[in-house]
This record gives sequence, structure tokens and C-alpha cells, in this order.
Amino acid sequence: MLPLKDINKSLTTPHVNRLILVANIIIFTLFWLSSQNILLDQKFAENMWGTNNSPGVFVMVPDEIIHGQRLFTLFTSMFMHANWLHLFGNMLFLYVFGDNIEDAFGHVGYLVFYIISGLAAALAYIVSILLVPAIGDLAAGLVGASGAISGVLGAYIVLYPKTRIISLVFYVILPVPAIIFLGVWFILQWFYGFFDMSGGVAYWAHIGGFIAGMILASTFGLKRKKARESRLRL
Repeated sequence: MLPLKDINKSLTTPHVNRLILVANIIIFTLFWLSSQNILLDQKFAENMWGTNNSPGVFVMVPDEIIHGQRLFTLFTSMFMHANWLHLFGNMLFLYVFGDNIEDAFGHVGYLVFYIISGLAAALAYIVSILLVPAIGDLAAGLVGASGAISGVLGAYIVLYPKTRIISLVFYVILPVPAIIFLGVWFILQWFYGFFDMSGGVAYWAHIGGFIAGMILASTFGLKRKKARESRLRL
């Protein structure tokens, strides 16, 4: 299933979500242009993103995090992507679901929520490798916003479970309740996490981010959502 839009109008303008979207797109575009020697040069791209043999400056490497090295990459890696398809998939989900989570948490609260979800996702991935080494390589770099965005999805299923998601399902466009759409998505992450080990996708980061998002939404989001809606509708 691919989300196209949700039938859930925000009460506020999602400034932070838009800034995150733009930041991710600009950063990857800069990488791609430099990798093609159009802007800056390929050496710049290799320094920032790395090569097959060596992760770049801003890429998160689990083994380094375990040893307290380059901890800033836990944050910077959230804004980096491997290719255009990776970027498109993540930004589509963030565009569809992120505005309503920002609506519930508020602008500053949403930014804090997003970062915490991303950090939780990265740590969940590292722990998963320590427990089951076949899941991944501690020395391999990790990039992508999908861990933080998984937190957004986890919050959405808590805050807006009945909202209809206009989705592309096997070439047919259907309205699917969020609890079904996101529930199926989450189950698939568990399935791939167990049966697609070392497949190049950090499924356990998705799982960790999703659970973190659910916890944050249940603990803080529901109360903030109700208070915000009451205040804005007065």
C-alpha cells in the first residue's frame, strides 16, 4: 500500500514538517549534484556520504556510537538518503502523516518528538544487531529519515486511528482506515525484520521508531491534541 493523502485537515500550518521536508530534499540534491560533478565535486559527496569501503563524515556507524564516537551522526544521518527512491518514499510518508502530528504536538513539540523518535530508532537498530548479529553489520553506515518518520506513523495510529488514508492498493485507489494501513505496515516491518536479515534495510529502526512514537503520543500527544483542538476551536 502506498499513501497518497489523508482525509484529516490540520488546524495549523505545519511549518516544521515543511522545513524538515525541504531540508531532506536540499541535502540529498546537494549530494546528487556533487556526485555527478555538477556542483562542487564527487570528492565532496564521498567525504560526506562515504564510499563502499568507508562511511562519510555525517553517516551513523553503530560501532562508533557504541564506543561514544561521532555521536552527532545520530542526528545528521536522519537527513541523509541513499538514492532518489529512498528519499521519495520517506518524504511521501512524512508529507501525508507529519502535518497532523505537528498539529497535535505543536511546532516546537513536534521537532522534539521527531528527533527523539529518530534517536530511539537508531538505538533500537544498534541493540538489535548486538542481540542478533545477522541483522546487520556494526561497521556499516546507516542513513535515512525512516526511523524518525516511523515515529510519526506510530503517533498517527494512536492519535488518528479512524482517519481515512487515500491509498494505492494493487493499482486501485481506496480509502483505508489509518489503524489498518499503519497496522499492516508495522506488521510487515516485523516480518521483514525477522525474515529479511541483512537485507540492507534497517527494519528494526522502523520498529523502534514506531514504538517510540506510540509511547510519546500516548504519554503526551493525546492530552496536547485535545487541549490544542479545544483552544483553536473557541
